[in-house]
Amino acid sequence: MQATVEPHASPDQEPTASDHSRSSSSFVRFINVQKSYDGETLVVKDFNLDIQKGEFVTLLGPSGSGKTTCLMMMAGFETPTHGRILLKDQPITDLPPHRRGIGMVFQNYALFPHMTVAENLAFPLDVRRTGKAETKEKVQKALDMVRLGEFGDRRPGQLSGGQQQRVALARALVFEPELVLMDEPLGALDKNLREEMQFEIKRIHDRLGVTMIYVTHDQSEALTMSDRIAVFSDGVVQQLASPRDLYERPENAFVAGFIGENNRLAGEVLSIDGDVCRVRIDSGEEIEAMAVAVTQPGERTTLSIRPERIALGAGAGSLDNVFEATVDEVIYLGDHLRAHVSAFGGQQFSIKTPNNEDVGTLCPGQTLSIGWSRQNCRALDGQTPTH
Repeated sequence: MQATVEPHASPDQEPTASDHSRSSSSFVRFINVQKSYDGETLVVKDFNLDIQKGEFVTLLGPSGSGKTTCLMMMAGFETPTHGRILLKDQPITDLPPHRRGIGMVFQNYALFPHMTVAENLAFPLDVRRTGKAETKEKVQKALDMVRLGEFGDRRPGQLSGGQQQRVALARALVFEPELVLMDEPLGALDKNLREEMQFEIKRIHDRLGVTMIYVTHDQSEALTMSDRIAVFSDGVVQQLASPRDLYERPENAFVAGFIGENNRLAGEVLSIDGDVCRVRIDSGEEIEAMAVAVTQPGERTTLSIRPERIALGAGAGSLDNVFEATVDEVIYLGDHLRAHVSAFGGQQFSIKTPNNEDVGTLCPGQTLSIGWSRQNCRALDGQTPTH
């Protein structure tokens, strides 16, 4: 399924009055954008997205899904095969990158090694013919913003990876752009630095109110930083929503599998009553679920249940769906336990449960009840994700 904000005119048509009225509150617009490198295969398929001023929007998806291509078209390094891109209601498709006024941060930092940190930051200001006094003031302000105020005289090679990424971020912000694009900027950092920089970037975004479009394949980055996330697969946006909505209310099996963990059960819809359906899974048991992407009996479906929504033992007794399972493995993770269990004739289930007295005696080989409410079980499309 493709997620779009609202229908748009053909890219070959001039904008209509209704187009302008819809776009008046949108800072960035992608309208029916497509991209092909060989004239046959579309790597981006009919991409529509409205971004409001000051939003932090992440394009999330696996490698080759089209997200970076969309960012490069926004930056001007790639040209759409079809469609239009608007910035502040003005078409920018024919503008060269340096005339778009957009800040850019890359994964490899792209700093000039022969220049000092301050000189690197001054470069985009010099290109814009900013006066020396103003340049010095803006460079220092940008360094202070990323907590590198005393590092202006050093060269990039004298800095750690995290410090270099801060310099790259400061350089993208030093000329005070209204839009900043980031392409996998934290991919080269280790886990601790990556998490630290996530909060650093979000702090700066909240402080400045600049619009940011961020590309990553890392779901935790997207969930931590974004106002909204567009989940890509095979050149198509599968769902566009807030982090909470994506996790709690995925609209298809791909999104459910890509955002966070989930347990999947394949089956066939037996009946639908309003927003609730009854599904017979392939091992024969019947399960109540929310009818998210199914419309009639006989359809194939994939049921999705998050590991933390499954209750163990006595706590499962009052829930809509209760079944017997055998504990295969218990992993102690401090504040919670992860249990791997078998049910439904060998189906593997992952369960996350708080570490308390009720689960302290879990052990492999134990037979117990597992259960979940129908509100936490979503009947999605019948596709089985392969990622």
